[in-house]
Amino acid sequence: MSGQGLTGLSSWSRRLVAAGVLVWCLISVFPLYWVVVTAFKTPPGVVGGPTYVPFVDFTPTLQPFIDLYQGIRGEFFRTFLNSTIIGLSAAAIATAVGAMAAYALVRFEFRVRFGAGLIFFLLALGGYLLFNNTLGFTRPQALLLAFPIALVVAIVSNRLPLPGPILGNEDILFWFVSQRMFPPIVTAFALYLLYSEIGRLGFQLIDSYVGMTLCYVAFSLPIVVWLMRDFFEAIPIEVEEAAMVDNVPSWRIFLGIVVPMSMNGLLATFMITLAFVWNEFLFALFLTNSRWQTLPILVAGQNSQRGDEWWAISAAALVAIIPMMIMAGLLSRMMRSGLLLGAIK
Repeated sequence: MSGQGLTGLSSWSRRLVAAGVLVWCLISVFPLYWVVVTAFKTPPGVVGGPTYVPFVDFTPTLQPFIDLYQGIRGEFFRTFLNSTIIGLSAAAIATAVGAMAAYALVRFEFRVRFGAGLIFFLLALGGYLLFNNTLGFTRPQALLLAFPIALVVAIVSNRLPLPGPILGNEDILFWFVSQRMFPPIVTAFALYLLYSEIGRLGFQLIDSYVGMTLCYVAFSLPIVVWLMRDFFEAIPIEVEEAAMVDNVPSWRIFLGIVVPMSMNGLLATFMITLAFVWNEFLFALFLTNSRWQTLPILVAGQNSQRGDEWWAISAAALVAIIPMMIMAGLLSRMMRSGLLLGAIK
């Protein structure tokens, strides 16, 4: 039966599979349906008992959306604009930087000595303690001095025949992806402390556009590198070798040949990255106060600001998820038409 798909099943088995798929669809779609119908209910329609069908069980109203437009539920449109600006900026930068990193991992061979990484860790930590505790530098100054010095020494040390294992491209890729294995709360708290220290030097990163964008770029780079690496591997290397015969520099090969050929993968990766940033909650909770708050924070705050006003929460959530539904539809069409090739597996 394996390898034949549904064609090898009996009629009863196919009905059972169809019933299971239908149940799964109902379980998946019902929460979204409930948000939609609740967004068009009046307060008595919500607290007066469950109602399911518009114009049958209740009369729909646009009042929750009018309240959003008038700012009664908070500065909704400002936070919507914040999410749009930060999401587009972070997704564009992460896609550009991550695509270059992924291309380098596919086309060039890297050899990183474990000893050089150990030297970087020891010098960064030891240098920070030296500058801060012994020489009297502030913590931000100690960080800004210790880490560049440790990085330069590690790069030079990597050229020496140090003992220990040598890490290749696959190890570097695993290191990229492993960044997403850390508990987000650990990273968010560490970023908050780092931003606070940098703020003491006069560079305000907490509750700022630059701070949120940099945070989400770092947060998104692993998934971008992972996705784009698969796509670049699907591009025939013979095309690039033909350009090398004509002495075309590497940067022109990447920008003039590889990027146009991988445009669909870049677009898909950009949309996936934007979806991650758009829906992210924890970093925005830690790193914003009011000026650059994003939509997830405002939607979550509706309950605490106005009580259990589920009609307002549903209206705000519906507006927040509409852009993601549009992007999911576009990605689905691209996947069905085969445009993504190896970008999504």
